[in-house]
Order: sequence, then structure tokens, then C-alpha cells
Amino acid sequence: MTTIKQRRRRGRTRGVVIGVTVAALAGMTPGASAALDAQLTWRDCAGQGIPAGMQCAAIEVPVDWAKPDGSKVELDLARLPATDPAHRIGSVFTIPGGPGEDGIASMKQFADRYTTLRQRFDVVTSSPRNSTPVKKLPASCLKFGPGVSEPGNRREYEAQAKVLARAVATCRKEDRSGLFTRLDGLSMARDVEAIRAALGEERLSFMAWSAGGSPATAYARLFPQRIRAMYLDGVYNQPNGKLLWDRMLREYGEKQLREFFDWCARTSTCALHGEDAGKVWRKLLKDADRSPIPVTSAQFGEGKLTGFHLQMAAGLAEADPGAFAKAVDKARHGDGSAFADNILGLLAVYTRPITLAQRCSDGLGYTTWTEHRQALREARKISPDMPYSTFDGLVCSGWKIPVANPARPLPVNGLPPFLGAGSRFDFPWTDSLTHTIPGSTSVLYDGPGHVLYLTGSKCVVEHADRYLTELKLPPAGTVCRV
Repeated sequence: MTTIKQRRRRGRTRGVVIGVTVAALAGMTPGASAALDAQLTWRDCAGQGIPAGMQCAAIEVPVDWAKPDGSKVELDLARLPATDPAHRIGSVFTIPGGPGEDGIASMKQFADRYTTLRQRFDVVTSSPRNSTPVKKLPASCLKFGPGVSEPGNRREYEAQAKVLARAVATCRKEDRSGLFTRLDGLSMARDVEAIRAALGEERLSFMAWSAGGSPATAYARLFPQRIRAMYLDGVYNQPNGKLLWDRMLREYGEKQLREFFDWCARTSTCALHGEDAGKVWRKLLKDADRSPIPVTSAQFGEGKLTGFHLQMAAGLAEADPGAFAKAVDKARHGDGSAFADNILGLLAVYTRPITLAQRCSDGLGYTTWTEHRQALREARKISPDMPYSTFDGLVCSGWKIPVANPARPLPVNGLPPFLGAGSRFDFPWTDSLTHTIPGSTSVLYDGPGHVLYLTGSKCVVEHADRYLTELKLPPAGTVCRV
């Protein structure tokens, strides 16, 4: 669990917390992080569901890297030690996605995925500062947010932004730790550099999943010579900015829906079989805009679903097309219950202050009416089946705090070649990033999925393991089949 320094730890078997000499780390000078007060002390992890051999430790880093002598936040670490220590190469550090995912929980769940890799490496991860276990923040930072709707004009946009801004302001006022405004990818990258120094490694190899691409690329910007290898799996291209992010999200959703429509046309068990599923879907969105569908969720309360909200459930078309078809069929007859938990849950979770801090501080949101309108115009060009602004961008309309980790091109000097991987839906995200780094390449998995190394694509795992172990990249244009 990630806690503030003052918290007392009792009755737990864990590693000794070390203090890092952080003054140089707070700046942009890489390599100034080698001085340590102590080395990490690893101990067997305590608790349920611990994989055999998994060890734990902890480290303290500044809440605000611009104030290295200020308050600290404690980060838990875990590792799966190399099983062939005589031929050990070094450490692979995994950066979890989310945002807000706990790397240690992921390691517990997917420890067997690292069997081959950990023959030559210690596989190390953390509960990063933006992870779910950040419970020292006040309740106002963790409570479900107010949700968002597509505003029809500037007045509606600004009124909605004020509601979100009030929730952020309340959390910020009650957060005495200062952590709330320091959950950005840049702060996390400096945490990783402190971990590297504590591990005593001259260079680290990396694996980053999904939203972990933000701290991974921030690390590449700050400390390029500390990277031995970097494997990126389904990461979004934060350095190229929010317009690219918006476009790729839009294209991703459109592809999902088009495949669903084709599936319905050829599958007799589809609830919309025999009809034009695309027309049914588009009519449902328009009808819901005119007359929002009332729904109730046991966990998330009551709400009304417009076409804007229904587009948020498009991912279900890939995950379970049969269930999605039934849900669409029910919704067009006024019963949106099959969408209630999914959509109301997204609205509640993605507009709570801690989630806004994790996403908006990396500059992915649209913070003015003009930006929102530009995104909406772009959406209507790209996707007739999702003709709305992106939910991800709109939730940041109330974020009035300066962006800590703004999108900007990634300088590539000094970086080794990276390896990317993605499914046919999220491949463009990662590939657009790796293409900027000389000598890099990406593997396309010709099927659905996200974070392929963990979800079990054997072909992708083999390419990633070979790259990380031997520094050998697959040829450009490599495709892994389902």
C-alpha cells in the first residue's frame, strides 16, 4: 500500500524503507541519482496469493520533486528474482497501466507470464504514486465524480466544467500531503529513477502497459542513457498530444463497431441479425439524445443515458458481441439496464478527483470550449458511429491546475531501439510512438485484446522476451496471428 511517510507500519513483514538522496533527482540532470543512504532490503512478501519467491521492499521519494527535502511518499516494491542468477543480466522494471493500476497486484496475478524472462532478470515493479492503494488522500479525492454529458453550447460546457472544478478544488484543499497535484507521469518517471538507483543498476530494461506509456516516455525524455531496452505494449502516444490521442480513440471505437456490425450480419444468433445493425445503432444514439434512457445501478445510482453516453459502451462490442447486441436491442425499446453498470461506473470513476489528477495532469484533456468544439468536428469526420467528443477529453474540462506533464515530441537522441506491440485496434497508438525512435519496430497482433504480454499472446511474449534478453528486434512488419 502506498502511504505518506508519517504512517506507522505495524504487524507486517516487509522490506526496510530507504531514504534516497534526491536533490539531484529533482532536476533534469540524469545520472545524478546514484547517492543512497542505504540499499534496498528485500524480504519475503506477506499476505494471501503471493507467488513463490516474490519479495517486497519499500522506498521513500519526495511528494514534490521540486522540493526534495519536503514531505515524502512511500512506494511499495516487489520483485521476482532471477531463477538463473549465474547468468543474470539485470532488472526489468514493469510500469503498470490504468491509470491507477497497482503493479504489485498485477505481478501477483500474472507472475507465471514472466517464467522465461526471469531466468535472466529480476522482474521488479511498484505500487506507483497514482495507484489505487493511495488511501492517504482525503475521502473527497476518492469519492465518485459527478459524471459528464455532451454540452450543446459554451454555457453548458462551462457550467459542467464548474461542477468538476468544484470537486477538484475541494479535494485539493483537504489534501494536506500535496500528493493530489503530483500524480503526473513526470513525477512517476522521477520515482522510477530513484528506484533504479536504489536497485544499484546502471541501466534498466522496461516493460510498460497501456497508460504506463506516460511515465515510460517521460523517463525516456529525462534519463535516456539509463534505458537498456524498452518494451511498450498497447501504450497511447502521449508525447504527440491530445489530438492524436483523440483521433486514435475515435478510430479504435469505429473499428470495433464496424466489426460488430459485420459479425451481426453473418451470425444468426445476433439479436440484430437480419437488420442493418449499423442503422439500428445510429438510430439508437439519435433517439437517446432526444429522449435519454433512465437507468439505475445498485452501485452507482441513477442516471440517464444519451447517445454520448452509449458510445462509451462501444468496447463491449469487441469483448462480447452477443451480449452487446442484446443490450442494444433492449435499449432501443427503452430498457438500458444492460448498460447501466458499465456506463454509470465509467462516469463515476473517471470524474472522481483522483482519476482527474492522474489523467488531466498529463495534458490529455480538453480544457476550453474551443478545444472541445475542435475535437467534436474531428470526431464527426472520422466516425459516423461515434459522432461525439471523446469522454476522455471532456472529463478534464474542470481541471484548472497547470498541466505538469504536457504533451510534446519525444527527443530521441541517446535512446536505444524500442519494441512495441499492439492488437489490430491499439497497434496504431504504440506504433506511432515507436516510429519516432530510430531502429525501433512494433509487432501487430492480428486479433482483439489489450496489454498482450499479460493477456497471453504467446507469439508477442516470445518476441518481447527475445528483445529484452538478447536485444534483438523482430523484422519490421512482423505480425502475430490469432
